[in-house]
Formats: sequence, structure tokens, C-alpha cells
Amino acid sequence: MVEDLLIKTSECMLKPFNYILIVLLSFINVSLAESVQVFEFTKDELSTLKVRKIRGADAKTLYSLGNNENGKFIRADANNSASGLGKEIKIDLKKTPFLNITWKVEKDLSGIDENSKKGHDYAARVFVVKKTGATPLSNRAMNYVFSSNHDVNTYHPSPYTKKSIDYVLSTTKENFNVWVTVKVNVREHFKKFHNLDLDEINGVAIMSDTDNSKLNSLAYYQNIYFSSD
Repeated sequence: MVEDLLIKTSECMLKPFNYILIVLLSFINVSLAESVQVFEFTKDELSTLKVRKIRGADAKTLYSLGNNENGKFIRADANNSASGLGKEIKIDLKKTPFLNITWKVEKDLSGIDENSKKGHDYAARVFVVKKTGATPLSNRAMNYVFSSNHDVNTYHPSPYTKKSIDYVLSTTKENFNVWVTVKVNVREHFKKFHNLDLDEINGVAIMSDTDNSKLNSLAYYQNIYFSSD
């Protein structure tokens, strides 16, 4: 009887512990599965990112690293310049379809016609790319922008190619010189705008450019990642 009582007591003591352990393990698994960081914004990473200067631009955009209370960021100073920083990375859109961006525009490009070739510049943009052919010109892209002139959730094809869609996630008309965090379902957008039901994308890039307008902009990017919700 004493042995039975000891066994019963041990079982009662273990039940709360087992429950807590299961909950903790479940939380850890969810945390590991729910997000994929794209950029770390470290010195080592910066040296490995692909720098692409836009053809015809007079200069490259100046990118520099910094820190604030929320972590690392990259500063983009575009002065009649255009170049991007890209990373080849495969993202499983079935698991993590949502792109999350924290960014800020300190000096914008108000007054330009962003839908035209002469004004197709943005203080901040994040490209999501799907390779659909043998050359870069055949790729499809969603170009998520911090506009200086248009409203949030407006969109239009790039004036240079219909294979890239400019989609406004933030605007300085509402948020000027303040940090903004936005989220968008990339998988749904590729289906809606490119008629592609994607399982994964192949690359992500940031770019600040003023080569068309010949102006100057200043922007910051921080904490760019994909998530499950």
C-alpha cells in the first residue's frame, strides 16, 4: 500500500512538470518555425551582399551600418544615385508567406511622378524576386516601396517592366521620419499580380535610388524577415 501511495504521489508530482515541459517544447518549436530572418545588417554580412548599380546611374547609393535601441539597421543615402544590396535566399512561402519590414524615411522625394520613368525613384524599397527563366530580365518581382507621393496599398507596374510590380506599403504622407513596421502576404501578391502560385522565392534586395529624379533621399532599413502569420 505504501509503495502504491509513493507511486501515486510521484505521478501527481510529474504531471504538472510534464505539462510545463510539453508547453515549453511546443513554444520552442513554434518559435523556430514561425520566422526567417533575411538580413542581419552586420559588417560581415555587408561584405557578402551583392551590390548592383543600376545601369545609367551616375553613382552608387551609400549604405552604412548603425544601431539603435531596437538593434542593427542600415542607412541608405541616395544622392543622384542608384544601387541595391541583394541576397540569394530561398524562402518557403507555404510556411512563411508574410514579409515584415521595419523602415524609416528621413528625407523623401515628394513631388516626383513615381509612375513615370523620369520619376521612378523611391527613398526605400524591398524587392522580392522569383527566378522564372535563365536571365534576370525574365524574373518576376514584387517591389515593396516607401512612397513619397502615393497612398498605402496602391500599386502599379514598373514603367520599365511589367514583370515588376510597385506596391506601396508605407508613405511619407502619413509617416515621415518615424520608424514604421509593415507586413504583407507575398505569396498572395505573386498569385494576384503575376498569376504565380509559388512555393518559394529566390532572393530579396533593398534599394534606395534617386538616379531618375536627380534628388537626394535618406532612409533606414531594420528587421526584415518572413513569418508564418
